[in-house]
Amino acid sequence: MKFNINQINESVKEIEVKLTYDEIKDELFKEIKKRTQKLQIDGFRRGKIPQHIIKKIFGNVLENEASEKVANTFFWDIVEKEKIRVLDRPKMTALEFINGEKLDFKIEFETFPTLDVKEYSDIEIDVPYYQATDSEVEHEIKHILEANRQFEPVDEVGLDRNYIIDAELIRTDEEGNELDNFKPENISIDLSKNNVHPDIIENCKSKRIGESFRFQYFDENQENDSESQSSEDEKFYYKVIILGIEKIITPELNEELIKKITKDRISNPEDFKQEIKDNIQKFYDQKFDEVVKLKLMSEIVKRNDFTPPNSLVNNLLEEYLKKEKEYYDKKRMYFNREEAANRFRKIAENDFKWFLIKDEIIKKENISITEEEIEERAKMESEKTGLPVKKLVNYYKSANQLDSLLEKKLFEFLSVRNKINKVNPENYYKKEESNEK
Repeated sequence: MKFNINQINESVKEIEVKLTYDEIKDELFKEIKKRTQKLQIDGFRRGKIPQHIIKKIFGNVLENEASEKVANTFFWDIVEKEKIRVLDRPKMTALEFINGEKLDFKIEFETFPTLDVKEYSDIEIDVPYYQATDSEVEHEIKHILEANRQFEPVDEVGLDRNYIIDAELIRTDEEGNELDNFKPENISIDLSKNNVHPDIIENCKSKRIGESFRFQYFDENQENDSESQSSEDEKFYYKVIILGIEKIITPELNEELIKKITKDRISNPEDFKQEIKDNIQKFYDQKFDEVVKLKLMSEIVKRNDFTPPNSLVNNLLEEYLKKEKEYYDKKRMYFNREEAANRFRKIAENDFKWFLIKDEIIKKENISITEEEIEERAKMESEKTGLPVKKLVNYYKSANQLDSLLEKKLFEFLSVRNKINKVNPENYYKKEESNEK
C-alpha cells in the first residue's frame, strides 16, 4: 500500500491511497460475501448461491460497490495508525477500481490545524480612553435625588414644575368640542420631565382638582413630510381635566440621605461624590479593557490568519443562533434565521480562530494558574463577600472559572508585550472617520 497525506489548507487534509489487487482481494471478498448472504434466488438456499451465478446476474456491480467500503476500511486504518483526529464526516473525492488490478482513492476530511503562532507581540493599538467628569457626577446625583423624591397631595398646581398631575385626556376639535370617535384616556404627567409639552406646563399653572385646560399638539414629523405646513390635519387639540395633584419634594444631598443610600458607609457629600466618580471611572476602565481585548484579538488573528475547520465553526454558529432565537422568542419578535446566520457567520469564524490561537499562545508562553494565585484570589474575594475561602477556592478550580482566570492572565501578558495608547476619544473618532473617507 502506498499513501500520502496531503494538506489542502490549515484545517483540511486529504489521504491519497494506491492499493494493488492482492492487497484488497481478501477484504473485497469478505465484503461481497456479506452482501450476498441475504440474496434470495429461486433454486438456491440463502447464502449458498455459487459465485458464477452471482457474477452472471450482477456482473461487476457488487465488486464496485464493495470497493468503496474497502477504501473506507483502509482509510480508517491509516487514520488510526497515524493518530489523526478527524473532525467531520470524510468525503470521498476520487475512486478508481479496476477489478483484478488496483484500487486508488482519495478521501478529504477536516482536522484540527497545526498552528505556529508568532506575531502576538510589539503590536501598537490606539484605544479611546474616557475619564469621569464632575458633570457626570452631578448628572448621577440628579438621578439619585429623583429616585428618593417624595410626593405630597395638594389641591392646586403651583408656578414651578415640581408637580405630578393625574388627568383625563380628551381629544377635541379646534373649538374645544369633544370628538366622538376618540375615547378619553387617563394619564399621569410629571411636569418636571424635559419631554412635557410647553403648553401643558404653562396652561396647568394655578389649576385646581376638577378644573381643566386645553393645549394643541403640532406633529413636527408630519410637517417635514407635508407639502403644506398649514394643513389642519397636522394639528391635534386636547382638553385636560385634572383628577389629582401631587407636589414633588426633592431631597437635599445631606448626611442623612447619604448614610441611607450607602448604608452608613459614607456620610460626607464630598466623599460620596468621589465614590460616584470612582465608580464611573471603574466602568470606563472596564470598557477600556474590553476594547483592548477586542483590538488585540483582532490584530493577532489578522497576523496569524488561517482557515478554521468548517464543521466546528458551524457548531459554534448554531450555538449563537440558538441564543439569538431565544432572545427573539422572549421579545416575541420574528426570527430570520438566514439573516442571523449571515450576521453571525464571520463572528463565529473569528471567535473560533481566536480560541485556537489563544491556546497556542498559552502553551508557547507556559501561562498557567498556580495554586497560590487561586488561594490569593479567594482570600481577596472572601474579604469582599464574606464567603469562606475554601468554598471560593473550589469554585475557582471549576473548569469554567479556570479558563476565565487563564484568559485574564493571558491578556495581562499581552498588555505588557504590546503597546496600547490611551487616546482622547474625540481625536480617536475623528481619525476613524477620516480613515473611512
